[in-house]
Amino acid sequence: MIQTESIKWPYPIRYGVENEVDADVLVLGGGMAGAMAAITAAKRGMNVILVDKGSTIHSGAAGSGFDHWIGCPNPASPITAEELTDIYVGLGTYTSGITKYIQYKEAYDCLLELESYGAKVRDTDDVFKGSEFRDESTKLLFATDYVNRWELRVWGRTFKPSLYKELKRAGVKLYERVMATSLLNEKGKQGSRVVGATGVNVRTGEFIIFRAKATILCLANPQGRCWIHATEIRGLGGRNIHINAGEGHSMAWRAGAELTNMEKSSIVRRPRPTTEGSHMTSWFPCSIVDTQGKEVPWVDRDGNVLTKFSDRCKPVAGQKLLIPAGGPPQNQAADRYYPYRAPSPIRDLDKRIADGEFIPPLYCDFPNMPEDERRVIYGLMIGQEGTTWLAYHNMTKAGFDPYKHQLQIYEEKPGVPAGFGWRRQSGGGVILDWDLKTNLEGLYAAGDQIAEGVGVAHAITTGRYAARKASEYATKALQPSLSRHQIDAEKSRIYTFVQRKQGMPWKELAAGQANIMQHYCSDIKNEERLKLGLRWFDELLEGEAQNVCARNPHELMRTLEIFSLIDCCQAIIHQCLARKASSALLNFRRLDYPEMDPLKWHKWVTTRQVDGQVKAGERPIHYWGDLQANYEKHCGL
Repeated sequence: MIQTESIKWPYPIRYGVENEVDADVLVLGGGMAGAMAAITAAKRGMNVILVDKGSTIHSGAAGSGFDHWIGCPNPASPITAEELTDIYVGLGTYTSGITKYIQYKEAYDCLLELESYGAKVRDTDDVFKGSEFRDESTKLLFATDYVNRWELRVWGRTFKPSLYKELKRAGVKLYERVMATSLLNEKGKQGSRVVGATGVNVRTGEFIIFRAKATILCLANPQGRCWIHATEIRGLGGRNIHINAGEGHSMAWRAGAELTNMEKSSIVRRPRPTTEGSHMTSWFPCSIVDTQGKEVPWVDRDGNVLTKFSDRCKPVAGQKLLIPAGGPPQNQAADRYYPYRAPSPIRDLDKRIADGEFIPPLYCDFPNMPEDERRVIYGLMIGQEGTTWLAYHNMTKAGFDPYKHQLQIYEEKPGVPAGFGWRRQSGGGVILDWDLKTNLEGLYAAGDQIAEGVGVAHAITTGRYAARKASEYATKALQPSLSRHQIDAEKSRIYTFVQRKQGMPWKELAAGQANIMQHYCSDIKNEERLKLGLRWFDELLEGEAQNVCARNPHELMRTLEIFSLIDCCQAIIHQCLARKASSALLNFRRLDYPEMDPLKWHKWVTTRQVDGQVKAGERPIHYWGDLQANYEKHCGL
């Protein structure tokens, strides 16, 4: 139990005070996708407002940096956007052909645009001159596949500050430290045109009404938070950050937008040391030794041991290209994936460890790697990746020398983390058409808001594309009309928590929400457990949630995040109920429907709310039609 009088708040409190603002294009979320969307719309003459819960200069999952720009056909690469899309879509996994094609088609042009804003994308100082992974004519650096060169190494810590400066130059109006809380429908009717949003200032508590002709959702996927409540102890791992609470998914769900792939799961990593990289991503293709200095061999796609270091980044004879570990899951589409499988450490390493051949822990053996590989992995990749740059800075300051020292790898076998946790939502979001528009008029989406939206290149290219289409719509759209009843209902919902003088803190509600998911929407599912999960959420909302108290605007934000997560959890369970088949491709298993990936269920299952009732639907697996023809028809370039 907490009492509201116990905290002195350093900012003026303005609970209930309204501020109404108008925009042609409203962008919710100021990460990579949102920043690029806002800049693009502003440069098309739109009056643009960007709403960000944090500080835009470094906000978002990649705001602190990243090291790869994935899926980028470029002048130094023989691979085309069409070839890449055909490969990914052809693997049979649940991959959005629309956004993959947009990403591959526009990634290089976006990179040039970002470079013009000040982002560093080339080795202009010739630090790696002559290296096998460098193209001398363009000075671009490449990763994973040194032959086909479709994945770049970049100085990712320069990107977000450059975007922030361009936002200012473009005249975008920034509403920072403002949490978006709901979408506004025309006449307040669920499923009708989206005409804006509401928000609350997380420092003053002020209520803000955004009226807009077009709205672009660019908020993040909730990822592991649906299953994990003590993020400061348990950790989220990977590219997830604890403020990713699914507000965009929640707002879209409540407004009547159609969601898909919410049933998809993948494994949560254990608590992640800040020094950690992975020998299959940021550290690829580092040498690995065990605790006694014995080297772990690398093998090619066919299991042949590679004796030459550079062969770890080259296809074997007859192999089109290499897809890194961040691509389609190797264990889920093994037969389809095989032609593009990248080299890796021996695949039976876990067995050899169990047999005593290798003694953990394992280490990245920097001193015995080629000079340029050592410098690019430690000096660039670890130094630019947002999850490792602080450790890089502190270790270097403390005397870590890659010419002398090794760095521990916290993985027991290739691509599999030590210690499994709860499974997490990993691919769900809104489903879109070729305008990146949802089923709701006036509502567009980009980045992680999209089903199967992954990575910085995907976020920025889709943000840029969605802004073109939203701007085009806004120039023709009628002036939006807001529902006072809907606004008042949202104000009442928000301020209920700060009006209580004492009550339950948000963390206890988070624990209850996560426990329901752990028990009733875990690895193995069936109808009865899933329906019991929905019942428990109803009881949680009708019971304990009625006693939640927030002492200040920050705690109000945290409280609202948990209610967003509860919306996401309910949407996930409804999607799990709607897919009446198991699927290895989705890491989805139902005891009552054990057949894996039956042909009739190889489709996109969708759910949305209609007048408060959940309706299931479906789309064909390749619902987007001819990729090249539809892109050229809709792209707006």
